[in-house]
Amino acid sequence: MKLLNNIKSGIDKITVDNLKGKVTAIKDAIPTPEKKEKKEKPKKAEKSADKDNKEEIPDGFIKCPSCSAVIDKKDLGALKICPKCAKLFRMNAKDRVKAIADKGSFDEFDINMESVNPLNFPDYEVKIKSLQEKTGLKDAVKTGRCTIGGRPCVLGVMDSGFMMGSLGSVVGEKLTRAFEYATENKLPVIIFTCSGGARMQEGIVSLMQMAKVSAAAAKHSDAGLLYVTVLTDPTTGGVTASYAMLGDIILSEPKTLIGFAGRRVIEGTIKQKLPDDFQTSEFLLEHGFIDAIVDRENLPDVLANILKLHNVEKAGEA
Repeated sequence: MKLLNNIKSGIDKITVDNLKGKVTAIKDAIPTPEKKEKKEKPKKAEKSADKDNKEEIPDGFIKCPSCSAVIDKKDLGALKICPKCAKLFRMNAKDRVKAIADKGSFDEFDINMESVNPLNFPDYEVKIKSLQEKTGLKDAVKTGRCTIGGRPCVLGVMDSGFMMGSLGSVVGEKLTRAFEYATENKLPVIIFTCSGGARMQEGIVSLMQMAKVSAAAAKHSDAGLLYVTVLTDPTTGGVTASYAMLGDIILSEPKTLIGFAGRRVIEGTIKQKLPDDFQTSEFLLEHGFIDAIVDRENLPDVLANILKLHNVEKAGEA
């Protein structure tokens, strides 16, 4: 009874004026919209400034992501190297073949092979058609027979400009056929990898290519033949987890991104901060994952010497 009387006494003391005073105090404690707008305005100005900076780069020029110099694209040269800081820009498959194979020696395989959208992924055919028109490729790899320094080999070059060089059914089939041709004709294989990994639009069909290409590479190896991989930026995901790391000799260009999972995924899993140079070609060389880092301009000579050291005879000398 005493408790009920205390509660009643407390309720009687609550007045409208008291409630109004508390509401006013709460409102004063909440930031006004004007204060928020004042804090956000500088951010909008920064974004606007960034946009203006991007628009200042004229047509035919490109901004180097390493040294920030604005460069005439012609000054990058055939090898796509920044003249200011030697940053390597990505090369498309056509330019890479031209830089590596002896002039006029490249005989391309399976030129017209293209994907048929095995999973009926929405708008996949539209995306493929658009990229075919933009790049001049049917898919993300060129394969063929050529000579390097006069010595015959089978060459495969992936192209990051076609869905980031992703591994789909066409890429897997073309590489598998290249290995099979090389095995049958007793030729070495050289593959330039450049990929974001498996192609999500082809799901399990894409993942199957990892095993298929690896099996063809194993048969080539069992025949006692040479396989060289050259890792270029970026080489990641399922390509790294399969044929990119199966080479008898594994080379890489400088400062190439090489890995499987992304940095944030790994750090979130192991709860540790990774080194700044983690997943770079320099880090992998230090830890024994690759055999050498070769400057882009030296790759033709290095590959020719590797073929010579492995007794690959010059065309016409056999």
